[in-house]
Amino acid sequence: VESASVVTRLPLHPGGSSRSIMIQGRTYPPDRQGEQVVPSYSVISPDFFSVLHIPLLKGRFFTGADDEHASRVCIINRSMAQTFWPNEDPVGKRLNMGVVDDWIQIVGVVGDVRQHQLGEPPRPMFYAPYAQDPWPFMDIALRSATEPAALASSVERAVLNLDNTQPVYNVATMQDVVSKSVAGRRFNMFVLGLFAALALCLTAIGIFGVISFAVTQRTHEIGVRMALGAEQRDVLALVIGRGVLLTLIGLGLGVVGAFIVTRFLSSLLYAVKPTDPLTYALVSVLLLTVALLASYLPARRATKVDPMVALRYE
Repeated sequence: VESASVVTRLPLHPGGSSRSIMIQGRTYPPDRQGEQVVPSYSVISPDFFSVLHIPLLKGRFFTGADDEHASRVCIINRSMAQTFWPNEDPVGKRLNMGVVDDWIQIVGVVGDVRQHQLGEPPRPMFYAPYAQDPWPFMDIALRSATEPAALASSVERAVLNLDNTQPVYNVATMQDVVSKSVAGRRFNMFVLGLFAALALCLTAIGIFGVISFAVTQRTHEIGVRMALGAEQRDVLALVIGRGVLLTLIGLGLGVVGAFIVTRFLSSLLYAVKPTDPLTYALVSVLLLTVALLASYLPARRATKVDPMVALRYE
C-alpha cells in the first residue's frame, strides 16, 4: 500500500451528502436557474487527495494539525469556487452550515471529481477533515504499487485485527467501480455499434450490387470506349468515380441527418460532443474507403471486357 485514506462516500458511488451553506458577508448564496445551489459534502482523512490523485489548485491540503482542537477548515472543488466566488480567490473565505458562530475557513481548492456519474457535469463540493467532523461509517481508499485486487484479503485481516465485529464488504478496484458505473451505457453503445456495423456491411453490399449492375448495363459502352483507345485506368476511373459520386451524395445526406438525430444520443456519450468534428471526419473517411473497395471489384471486372465481344452485340 502506497497511501490510504477514509471518505464518507467514494466517487461514482450512489448516495452521498449535501449541505446548505451560508457565506460570510452575504445574505444568500448564489442561485442557478432560479434554484438555490446546495453543494455536496464529504468528510475525508488528510491523504484522500493523494490517494485519488486529485490535484491541488490553490492553498493547501489538510494536515494532521487540522484536528478537533484547531479552527474548523474545509477544502472546496473548482466548481464550487467558480459558482460561489467567480473571479475571486476563495482561499481564506468562510462559510457556515447553519450552526451559529461556527464558521469554517476555506484553506484550499482542488480539482473537480464526478461524484455520482461520469456523464454528469461536476457539482460544487466541499470537504471537511475527519478529525473535525467524525462519521460512524466510512469508505476506505487505498493506492497500491501492485495489483490492488490482491490486497483485499490482507486489508480485511487488518481491519478485523482492529475490530473483529467490523464488517468489510463491497471491496472493488476503482477500475471496477468505473466499469460498473458505465455498464448500462456501454451495453447501449454496444448494441448501437452492432447495428452500425451491420449497416456498414449492407452499405458495402449495396454499393457493390449497384456498381456491378451498372457495369453489366454499360458493357457495350465500355467495349466501345476500349475499342476507341480507352485504357484500363480510364475504365477504372469511370466505374469507381460513379461509386464515389453516389457515396458522396449519401455522405452529404447522412451528415445532415446525423446533426439532427445525434442530439438524442448525448446522454450516452462521455467527453464527446454529439457534433464532434473528428468523429464525423473519421466516419466519413471510413465510409468512403468502404465505397472505394466495394466499387473496385466491379471496376476491375470492367477492365477485362473484350472489345470484340462487346461490339459483337451492337
